[in-house]
Amino acid sequence: MENVFVITPIFNEKENIPRLIKSFQDITEKFESKFNFIIVDDGSTDGTIEEIECLKGNLNILVLDYGCNKGPGYAFATGFEYLKDKITPNDIVVTMEGDNTSRIETLHLMIERLKREKVDCVLASPYAYGGGITNTGFLRTFLSHAANTFIKEMLGIRGIHTMSSFFRVYDARLIMKLQEVYQPRILMMNGFESMIELLKKIILLESSISEMSMKLDTSLRAGKSKMKVMKTIFGYFSLYFKQKDWKSKYEFYNSNK
Repeated sequence: MENVFVITPIFNEKENIPRLIKSFQDITEKFESKFNFIIVDDGSTDGTIEEIECLKGNLNILVLDYGCNKGPGYAFATGFEYLKDKITPNDIVVTMEGDNTSRIETLHLMIERLKREKVDCVLASPYAYGGGITNTGFLRTFLSHAANTFIKEMLGIRGIHTMSSFFRVYDARLIMKLQEVYQPRILMMNGFESMIELLKKIILLESSISEMSMKLDTSLRAGKSKMKVMKTIFGYFSLYFKQKDWKSKYEFYNSNK
């Protein structure tokens, strides 16, 4: 039986924790795999950690807490680093949001596709055929579409609909290879742009990527998004200047194998 490691960053998500824990319970009941839930707290001050400890019951949940707010990229990097000596080639790694916008029913399909098609990574995409975004303001939806289009051109990414979604399923061998090339934390960007950094690095490794359509319903989230629009836009621009370094590291890795 394979292990599935689920990395979920959180920041002041106390209101969302009961539904998140319930979704974790649903996952363990619907799958035969052994699930390991790694919640990375990014400096919550609203009692989020206490709420997790109160509700987790018998779930296999580990909370990693570094005591300050550094951004979702730093949180994901902390989760990846934790997995360094714990995953095996037969395992699966999942990254997902902590605000309940990751749909659990989609996760089942993503894991099945990863296994069936033997791809390295499956992305949940509201932009793929059959997906969609509901209960989201026009401005944020417009910015999301515009950012997706701009990033594809800026980073030369083709054939992929969604760039920045947290909700992904990875073959553990891909994570292990990324750690060999880019160090155990894999990511260097601390903000929301880190997911695009990770996608670009996966592409540089010439790994196989598939997309699963998903209905994104932001009404499932209690409270507001933690994304700061202007800060994230500046982060997107910075990716352009980093990609040459990422390519060089992969080329150096290949030349020394």
